[in-house]
Amino acid sequence: DRRREAPAASSPIQAIIKDVGEIYSRLLDHRPVIQGEIRYFVKEFEEKRGLRELRVLENLKNTIFETNEHVLPKCEQAMHENLSETFKKLQAANNMIHRLQEKQCEVRKLQADKVMAREEKCIAHWEEFMKEHQNKRAEVDEEHRKAMERLKEQYADMEKELAKYVSF
Repeated sequence: DRRREAPAASSPIQAIIKDVGEIYSRLLDHRPVIQGEIRYFVKEFEEKRGLRELRVLENLKNTIFETNEHVLPKCEQAMHENLSETFKKLQAANNMIHRLQEKQCEVRKLQADKVMAREEKCIAHWEEFMKEHQNKRAEVDEEHRKAMERLKEQYADMEKELAKYVSF
């Protein structure tokens, strides 16, 4: 009997405990509210983000399509036009440079030929000068030898005459 009475007697306490628990959970336990707010925030974020990503992807698709259909062909056409014009200009410049190099090579060859001719002329002039010098040297040596012989003869004659006067 006591057992049956105890729950009945404790029933008003249980109701109070239950009410206190509810008050506590409403006033102090914010987990259910926070979890609800978190679920709401995640749901809103995913919906908005999903729409934003769809818009971004759609914009990217449109940009790529426009680029492939309009911009790329224009760029290719402009590139081919400009490259052919640039290639022609480069060929003309290359031809001009080639002609300038040929002229410069010819000028260098002419200068080298002139230098060689001058060197040959200088060598020939030097050889001629050396021959003249040798001939003049030979002439001077010959004159010197003849002068020496004349002086020897003159001194020999003078000695003979002096020998005549010494005998007195």
